[in-house]
Amino acid sequence: MSKQVSSEELDRVRASARCLADAATIARGVDRMAVEITEKLSQTTPLVLGVMTGGLVPLSMLLQRLDFPLQVDYTQLTRYGLHTTGGELRWIKRPPEAVRGRTVLVVDDLLDHGITLSAIVEACQELGAAEVLTAVLVTKQVENRAGLASTDFSALSLPDAYLFGYGMDYKTFLRNAPGIFAVADET
Repeated sequence: MSKQVSSEELDRVRASARCLADAATIARGVDRMAVEITEKLSQTTPLVLGVMTGGLVPLSMLLQRLDFPLQVDYTQLTRYGLHTTGGELRWIKRPPEAVRGRTVLVVDDLLDHGITLSAIVEACQELGAAEVLTAVLVTKQVENRAGLASTDFSALSLPDAYLFGYGMDYKTFLRNAPGIFAVADET
């Protein structure tokens, strides 16, 4: 385990967290979002670009529900790491050249301040994507976003809290929680 995150801290965070969405609620939201995406993109043979690592779970859930030809790749950009507040953007893997001339669907775990998603959309546009759409599992109820103001598709709208589960993490842990939880206090 990371020296910076103790098992005691993780146990405390899990025990005090409040469940905001259970598995059934999440599945219904993803089902609805998949229908909307299918209506919009089923004739475009899009490139679906997962945002790692948080977008892994929503991407997996969506792929099971999108029954039309598409390709999948990924990008990775972070601003959190072992912190609970965002910092400087750091590219780990930029979007692929394959976005050129394509309809691209960027899939991530959440839209909070929109800084990361905005940078990914801009990078895809700079590479010559024909159209860039965004889909997230959760849109946080945040006023005055600094980056991307909204997404094209969203499964759930939840309060502005530090969230974990279904791909979202607490200091790189708890992505596998069996629901979406709000941290009670940001330790």
